Amino acid sequence: MINLSDSKIDFALTAVQTASQLVQEIQTEMVTSALTKEDRTPVTVADFAAQAVVGCHLNRYDPDVSLIGEEDADVLRLEENAEKLEKITGYVSRVIPNASPEGVLDWIDRGRGGVGKEYWTLDPIDGTKGFLRGAQFAVCLGYIQGGKEQIGVLGCPNLNADLEEDLGGEGSLFATARGQGSWVMPLHSPISSPYFSALHVSRKTDTTQARLLRSFESGHTNVDQIVDFTQALNVDVGPVRLDSQAKYALLAGGKAEIYLRLLDGGREGYREKVWDQAAGSLLVEEAGGKVTDLDGKPLDFSQGERLTANRGICATNGFLHPETLKALREIGA
Repeated sequence: MINLSDSKIDFALTAVQTASQLVQEIQTEMVTSALTKEDRTPVTVADFAAQAVVGCHLNRYDPDVSLIGEEDADVLRLEENAEKLEKITGYVSRVIPNASPEGVLDWIDRGRGGVGKEYWTLDPIDGTKGFLRGAQFAVCLGYIQGGKEQIGVLGCPNLNADLEEDLGGEGSLFATARGQGSWVMPLHSPISSPYFSALHVSRKTDTTQARLLRSFESGHTNVDQIVDFTQALNVDVGPVRLDSQAKYALLAGGKAEIYLRLLDGGREGYREKVWDQAAGSLLVEEAGGKVTDLDGKPLDFSQGERLTANRGICATNGFLHPETLKALREIGA
């Protein structure tokens, strides 16, 4: 069982649970079928609100440790965004009484820290398109020490504890710490007496039956190479499609075997951001899987906001990792 007496773990669980429950409310109240593709106001409100909540909790827990978050508050300080800031403050006030616009701005900017020997990294809304569709997204918080992931927590409001899509349901909270396994509990269960269940990767070794996790958005990977990859492994089953780091949760829980982030044509120099990988990658490793880059190298979180020492992502149940890397080499990924 994960060590709930560890203050870092308790902080991470509490902060992500609170932020996830709030974002669940924002999605329910603001995301409607009337939204156009260009109308990103709901996800903007949710992004900032979630980062403010986590920033506030981190200030209370450890005001000196660094946080690298996806957002900063500069745009909210513009006069034309005063109404949006007021809306964000209203939502934050639901979980942090007496929150003020100034306080919210400061809590958001808590995420402007830098990489040191230790730091936290936050993606307040991973899976923007999923959020706007009323589907999957995740609040993702990871703790890094010595360039390695040490703690990871994912809040997935539309994925239940049985790892099934449950839009508008209770949701789930995933937690992991190095050497302590990977666990899931219902999102609304009390942290003081959680109902945790252990996660374990699939034990499949037949590449033809390997379920590949894929995003709904084609821009998140090299689609042509994904086709080449499935042919190289003679994959005979369809992919599992969903947005966000919830894919890592399904991989950790044995609902799929492979997840790749390939380098799209023209973006060969792109490097992954730390907040997109920290929490989910550790969740898979602690559930018995393996996560490397496309060259088989361990992920290095000591380089800054991006994984500049790594190319792409290769995550598997572990049993299929050698065959996956071999296939990637064969297709020139």
